[in-house]
Amino acid sequence: MQNRISSFPPLIDTQSEILILGSIPGVKSLEKQQYYAHPQNKFWKIIFELLQEEFTEDYSKRVATIKKHHIALWDVIDSCERKGSLDSEIRNEEANQIAELLEKHPNIKAIFCNGGKSYKNLQKLLGKDYKIPIFLLPSTSPLHTVSFEKKLEEWRVILGFLS
Repeated sequence: MQNRISSFPPLIDTQSEILILGSIPGVKSLEKQQYYAHPQNKFWKIIFELLQEEFTEDYSKRVATIKKHHIALWDVIDSCERKGSLDSEIRNEEANQIAELLEKHPNIKAIFCNGGKSYKNLQKLLGKDYKIPIFLLPSTSPLHTVSFEKKLEEWRVILGFLS
């Protein structure tokens, strides 16, 4: 039996307008208790580039920056068993309460899934015709070997939903 891991609480407030959903934190993120903590994960570099903000390694400043731009973060999976960090190794998963979160935060106008696992799981939870748009974005994980430039270009869709 593998260790059961759990996601973090959502980073969201009443001003949040878009929600970015991952699957569940990887090993490095769990160790550091930070979203997207693996140094080769491009999430923070992409977000800071899109927002035209000066990049920082300081996690509290990262969180403050996304909040300033009305971006919320969470994961589709609440808990699961997994060896390592691969989504393909996820077993016995339990879903986060995404629909309930969206009910409590009616300002969310779009959801962006960081990778295929997040997207597939979210469609199972909310259905294919949910009342707000759901977008599949290329995973920012280093295991998804698309170039940074290609990932950045596809992630630009977020800008159309920010105030």
